[in-house]
Amino acid sequence: MSLTLETPAASSAAAEVPLRSIRPNIVQSIRAFRVQELQDAAQALNQHFLYANLANAQTKQDVLDLIGQQFMLSVHVGKNFDALYDSMTDPVHKSGPQPGFIVVLEHIPANAKFDKEAREQLLDIFRDAADYWGDRKIPFRCFYSFL
Repeated sequence: MSLTLETPAASSAAAEVPLRSIRPNIVQSIRAFRVQELQDAAQALNQHFLYANLANAQTKQDVLDLIGQQFMLSVHVGKNFDALYDSMTDPVHKSGPQPGFIVVLEHIPANAKFDKEAREQLLDIFRDAADYWGDRKIPFRCFYSFL
């Protein structure tokens, strides 16, 4: 009978498998990934896991409010997309070393009150955040889906 112990390095490598082919700083559709799989990978990699379920959002304000609440960001995030970007970058960077981020935006609304332009603006904020963290050599992967 053979018993193998899983070392932390082996555990980390196994959890990273779903992310192996994903650039460390990217915003992309969640596609074949499951939320739990991404959360497990974040935990194994000792990275922050930020999740927002936006299924109940109808407007830009709803989206900002839900992201702010579910990411536990400061209250001013609900004002606009620039405030959202600001709250995910400089203050977090100044708070100390960061291990990396796996972000999931699930069920981004696709309706007349949150149209294609608004969706692209939202994703641009996360692309800009990925670039910000990439410049600092810190992984920031964002996965999203539309409702």
